[in-house]
Amino acid sequence: MEIYISIILASLLIIPFALKTFSPYVWMDIVYFGDLVRILVKFVARRRRRPLFFVLDRFLEQTEAHPDKTFIVFENESYTYACTDKRSNKIANALQSHAGYKGGDTVALFMGNEPAFLFTWLALAKLGSAVALLNHNIRTKSLLHCFNCSKAKVLIAAAELKEAVEDVLPSLIEQGVTVLLMSKHSDTPGIQSFSDEVEEASDDPIPRSFRSHITFKSPAVYIYTSGTTGLPKAAVVNQNRILTALAVLSSNGVVSSDVFYLNLPLYHTAGFAVGFIGTIETGSTIILKRKFSASQFWDDCRKHNVTVIQYIGEVMRYLCCAPKKDNDKDHKVRLAIGNGIRAEIWKEFLNRFGNIQIREFYASTEGNVGFLNYVGKIGAIGRVHFFHRKLFPYTLVKYDTERDEPVRDANGLCIESRKGEPGLLVSKITNLAPFAGYAQNEEQTERKRLRNVLKKGDLYFNTGDLMRIDKDNFIYFQDRVGDTFRWKGENVATTEVSDILTICDCLKEANVYGVQVPGHEGRIGMAAVTPKKEVQFDGRKIYNHVVSCLPSYARPRFIRIQSAVEVTGTFKQMKVKLVEEGFDPGRIQDPLYILDDNAKSYVPLTAQIYHAIISGSTKL
Repeated sequence: MEIYISIILASLLIIPFALKTFSPYVWMDIVYFGDLVRILVKFVARRRRRPLFFVLDRFLEQTEAHPDKTFIVFENESYTYACTDKRSNKIANALQSHAGYKGGDTVALFMGNEPAFLFTWLALAKLGSAVALLNHNIRTKSLLHCFNCSKAKVLIAAAELKEAVEDVLPSLIEQGVTVLLMSKHSDTPGIQSFSDEVEEASDDPIPRSFRSHITFKSPAVYIYTSGTTGLPKAAVVNQNRILTALAVLSSNGVVSSDVFYLNLPLYHTAGFAVGFIGTIETGSTIILKRKFSASQFWDDCRKHNVTVIQYIGEVMRYLCCAPKKDNDKDHKVRLAIGNGIRAEIWKEFLNRFGNIQIREFYASTEGNVGFLNYVGKIGAIGRVHFFHRKLFPYTLVKYDTERDEPVRDANGLCIESRKGEPGLLVSKITNLAPFAGYAQNEEQTERKRLRNVLKKGDLYFNTGDLMRIDKDNFIYFQDRVGDTFRWKGENVATTEVSDILTICDCLKEANVYGVQVPGHEGRIGMAAVTPKKEVQFDGRKIYNHVVSCLPSYARPRFIRIQSAVEVTGTFKQMKVKLVEEGFDPGRIQDPLYILDDNAKSYVPLTAQIYHAIISGSTKL
């Protein structure tokens, strides 16, 4: 008997060591599964609460529990939870008494990173209004398109964006839109000042009855993503989806005592859902910045005792490219949460700035699948987990980059990629993993639906991202497919840029694509263009055109002159060969030009300029 007991005890001692040797990640997998179950249990419990429980209710809980705790720090001002609550009440009361607003109207918010953005969103949530989060960099055609997608009845804009609003004001007036400016005065007919009304409004709480019409399927926000047809698509983020966003930070170990550094745009999912909504759940303090600044980043972290930072790949690279300082490791940051960091930057960041836990994840605004690199494997975006895959079925399928479509077998079904082989990530559309689609754009919504994937009649979400799964079940991002690329942390829709280029009277055709540049994340814009007959290429005219019509990140940095734009047999523009050839004047016989902000023109791209870019001495 003693021998059997000894064998059992020995086995119990050996098992952990054996698992660590042959399955080194099993304990982390178990912990992750536990976290997943905990999140789901909490989510289901909240879904069952009556009256219905939304993100706003969590904010009100935090305000009641910690009224005097600092919620937002911005420049030289700070706002407690109670102060934030009262500020949002004043905005809500001012708006609901306004003749141009009716309860439940969708409202478009056109504002940069500032406390008023957060106050206004909370105010609109209290009134039961969906909010369209407009990118404050867009102008004219794109701005009007994004506004119209949401069918908003009211536009609330920051004072500094008055000129951008005036550019589209005739169309807004024609539609009967109420335009409110966060200013105490407005001398433009059709634009009403709103700050003065807010100052005079009551800060009394807004009755719950004002939002009693809201359900979990009701739109909460519209967040814009780039569309392959050109103009941005308005992804519908409903109340159910935004409720799940509450767990993003808490599931990564963020707690009430943490100080969160938020410098990503609030109109993006990363800044809004992860940064703002995530901190509402944890009750943390937000250090809000107008925009990212590599030179101020660590000084801010030290000044405010920041413990959690948020990133996209570009942010980490910029920090690593900044001049080294003796106090690089002198800070209290313990956690970095984000996506898009390359393996080499990941290593360099840790070596330079100390033992900061990096939580890389994968998700998209409208997508129905996400991954978390809970192990900390450098370069990976996540890990294949049996239970995660059961709850949210997904797979990688072979993809033909030339034909720009999944590879199918003789039965018309997609072919799954083998381990180590890149494939298109697709995720099954289910009740637990829905796809709400895009507002006023059924065509684009349908394009993201992929049918007959593994069996006839099934329905999957097409992420548009190529992934790879290694032998240890870690998932790695490979590239984007189709007509969208990413630069400076922004998605660029090539068709939109092409359309804008061809408006210029000296160009007949334009084929826009992204090319890689050593030392830079993502791809920078390049255009292969065909001038009109008997019209010379005018670099200055095209420069003025793109600067006036496109934000800086979407402007093609390189232009290649071709006698004709190459197309496939189905008349799709050919991009693969162009992307491979890049912008090397030693390899390309066609004339090449580069955007020069100093000369305010597109100027010839010489071998000297090319080598300066490749060597890193010239930054883009």
